[in-house]
Amino acid sequence: MRPSSRIRGRSGGNPARVPEVAIEFANVTKRYPDGTVAVDDLSLTIEDGTITVFVGPSGCGKTTSLRMINRMVEPTSGQVLLDGRDVCESDPPVLRRGIGYVIQNAGLFPHRTVLDNVATVPLLSGWGRSRARERAAELLATVGLPAELGDRYPAQLSGGQRQRVGVARALAADSPVLLMDEPFSAVDPIVREDLQDELLRLQSRLGKTIVFVTHDVDEAVRLGDKVAVLRTGGRLAQYGTPAEVLRNPVDDFVASFVGRDRGYRGLSFMDATGVELQDVATIRLGEPVPRATTDWALAVNSDGRPRGWLPPKSTVDGGLREGDLVAGGSLYRRGTPLRGALDAALSSPAGLGVVVDDEERVIGVVTARQILDVIEQRR
Repeated sequence: MRPSSRIRGRSGGNPARVPEVAIEFANVTKRYPDGTVAVDDLSLTIEDGTITVFVGPSGCGKTTSLRMINRMVEPTSGQVLLDGRDVCESDPPVLRRGIGYVIQNAGLFPHRTVLDNVATVPLLSGWGRSRARERAAELLATVGLPAELGDRYPAQLSGGQRQRVGVARALAADSPVLLMDEPFSAVDPIVREDLQDELLRLQSRLGKTIVFVTHDVDEAVRLGDKVAVLRTGGRLAQYGTPAEVLRNPVDDFVASFVGRDRGYRGLSFMDATGVELQDVATIRLGEPVPRATTDWALAVNSDGRPRGWLPPKSTVDGGLREGDLVAGGSLYRRGTPLRGALDAALSSPAGLGVVVDDEERVIGVVTARQILDVIEQRR
């Protein structure tokens, strides 16, 4: 059972402060020699310390736009400004060493250990080998990897671990700007959610300016402070907060792209005020079940964390075991948006969404009917 929550990354500071512009696209076009236009007159500003997500169908110029920031692609016309300076005025290798860059499958050097992969940028910046490796070890801990993985090679890691190493290597430049090109698309959904949570945790602490490319609307909504929806041909269709894009798509293309279930996604921006918790019968693992159950019973471990559901009319010989249980669906962490509560209720075999505290201990349950009633009251 996994928490279903949306933790928003935000940089600190006075909310009344006028946001600084970290990156600006000013009438940027990329046209290739064969006449193909990958990006068409793109203009937008990306605020300092925020996550901006480029999202759209294949061929809409998401990656091309991202790669123009670090000059891996040169614009045909217009300007890409980084802290007010045209990136074309910077030497490309120097510019790239000062910008973190994470790609799909991490792009690690297969012949170097994990520690040496992360130490690459500090070494290129003139650090001594010992100091660079110490910094690399610190960054592995920052992204949640154990120190013993530092001596392994990329092929010896899981996909999720390789992506964390890629993030650590990007952070090694200690740059305020981090570019991420579909970094989590090659891993399974569970690992992907963990990596998204880790990115938001890091962002809440580090306050980087992150430009993130994805084709997944849910990922864009979950991660972005701002979302730029691009249409085929490289034109900007809409740029705004996830809530603005979901609730008020500017045209049929955006409405179609974000999906017919955008109302459900919009629950990510509603709090759960008014949803009252119900009590639920629990049974601890290892304890005897004296008679057949009449209703669903929630099994918990010795710490009070949920492990699954015991179906009605179940009989158990001896102590309750994990094998006696039905998987319980997602969990809803108290204080997070309403979408998680509805998902927990709908995914539960008992029709009861399990609500947990910050330590993932059970504190009650909710039903889908309760959540729908709250939504109706707010209309």
